[in-house]
Amino acid sequence: MLRRAVITLVAAGTIAAPATGAPIRGQTLMSGVVYAKQVEFTAHGPVAINVVSAPRPSGLYSIRAWLSNGAVQGRERLTDMENGISATATVLGVNGDFFDTRWGTPSSLLVRGGVLGAGTKGGRSAAGFDAGGGLHVDRMSFDGSWKGTGQFRPLGLNEPPGRSAVTLYTPAWGPSTPAESGTVEAVLARFPATTPNVTLTAPVTQLVQGGNQAIPPNGAVLVARGAQVQTLTTEVPAGGTVAVRLILTPRWNDVREAVGGGPVLVRNGRPVFRTNESFTTSQLFTRTARSAVGQTADGRLLFLTVDGGRPGYSSGMTSFELALAMMRFGAVSACGLGTGASAALAFDGKLLSRPSDTRGESPVADALLFLYDGVFSPAPAPTVALGKTQSLAYKVVRRSTVSARLSGPGGTTTLDAGVRDPGTYKFDWTATAEGRWTFSVDAVDDLGRASGTDRPFTVGASSKRR
Repeated sequence: MLRRAVITLVAAGTIAAPATGAPIRGQTLMSGVVYAKQVEFTAHGPVAINVVSAPRPSGLYSIRAWLSNGAVQGRERLTDMENGISATATVLGVNGDFFDTRWGTPSSLLVRGGVLGAGTKGGRSAAGFDAGGGLHVDRMSFDGSWKGTGQFRPLGLNEPPGRSAVTLYTPAWGPSTPAESGTVEAVLARFPATTPNVTLTAPVTQLVQGGNQAIPPNGAVLVARGAQVQTLTTEVPAGGTVAVRLILTPRWNDVREAVGGGPVLVRNGRPVFRTNESFTTSQLFTRTARSAVGQTADGRLLFLTVDGGRPGYSSGMTSFELALAMMRFGAVSACGLGTGASAALAFDGKLLSRPSDTRGESPVADALLFLYDGVFSPAPAPTVALGKTQSLAYKVVRRSTVSARLSGPGGTTTLDAGVRDPGTYKFDWTATAEGRWTFSVDAVDDLGRASGTDRPFTVGASSKRR
């Protein structure tokens, strides 16, 4: 095995790489969430690894499968997704699934709030989270079917045209069905949420032709193509009833949020070399930028993106090398996510990773977002000269009772106190004494949830005295 020199770069300086399963030490992004950047020097060149350790989702922390632009089709930059919800949460994000480059649709599974947004490309693993914050990594398959007056027939879900003879489009797809000719659409003005593994029924409001049909906000549209046009017209007349089944295997009835990806990287604490998933040799063994999500034995989450595609800076990793890295950081379960230019890790609307595309960050189809609802304070400048101004701030995303204080050699000063509406509150403070200072904020929101943050910094001698 190759011996590797490892350097971990953090705001405070240089520290040794963690042993297997050791806590990640680095920069605190928000309460309980720590980021570190490592550079490994290998026979294939340097490799830059960005890794974040976060608490198990519960209480003030949650995890969400997030769609670009709020729809299955289309793409959006990860940092733009985060900025779009920054007023309602402080967000860490990693890119999600592989995707169709023309339509921007995820290649496989998507579950949000227990509702299936897209079916899965069989033969690949997905990363799903249950209500207790546990990570599930399984090789998934999807079997959709529909039935009018006849038998159950194959069905696709929120996919580009041409993939299936009949496709169900829900509001998750977007405002209207694809523009196609030679189709028949059964409009379902009222359709239940697309919960997997149950039979869903709805009355047919009308039959129309020509594609680009508006999707009812609380309904769906069943689109038939080719030989299935006559079948749909005959078996699902206006006023009739259609039944739909969206079956996942394994059933994953307890999974609330999930994105596709793959392959499985770590299972029961061991790296997986032969995954037997539907990936090409090139996809698995090319050294490139890659992302992954994992969970440690104590429930903490790991989000990792290895930079790639930049010789001299970072050559990237193979899939198995990524598995070894996840295991080294303590993952007992881990799943690969999208690779190449799509691989990205970001916090609070700013990239932590470095894009492999020299043009900058690439848009992606979906993402895993880790949300924090507590009080957040961005890290201030680590050092400020005596007599100079230090900029401080905090953010609350719910109406909260807040106490903001500054403590140091000059004593403790209350900068803000009272009930505050959601928003960001800023303060400019003139450094009054040399030494170690801490900006502390405590908050209790309107749901009675308490949170706090501490941000240390140093006041040094002024430039005149030096």
